[in-house]
Amino acid sequence: MALELWGLFASSFIASTLLPGGSEVALAWLVDAGQIPLWQLLSVAIAGNSAGGILTLVLGRFISKYYPARVLNNPRQERAKKWLQHHGAPALVLSWLPLIGDPLCLLAGWLKINVYWCSLFIVIGKAARYLLIAGLFS
Repeated sequence: MALELWGLFASSFIASTLLPGGSEVALAWLVDAGQIPLWQLLSVAIAGNSAGGILTLVLGRFISKYYPARVLNNPRQERAKKWLQHHGAPALVLSWLPLIGDPLCLLAGWLKINVYWCSLFIVIGKAARYLLIAGLFS
């Protein structure tokens, strides 16, 4: 049982970084198997995915020291930057979205949006996603 939880944590963590991966299948499989209490599966998946998103946020803050503002100079990046500056930390509720969520966390860090508020909204978004997935498979 512990091995499955560690695997779910690792899968959730990796899925929430800029590395490719997905954790939905692992969670759905474990929920369907019914061997581990649902609250444990959700806690581990949410913790792993949130930790990955927060790490990406912190990495964004770190790289902002070495890459000046002129790096985001194409129109699409500029639009994303202005959108995130306008909406701020609450926009990170969308950090669960495939292809959008990870760069959103990185950009929020790069823009130095408040880490605590960003972390809160990352956790809320990730929790909503996993609650939905668990609800579909339980």
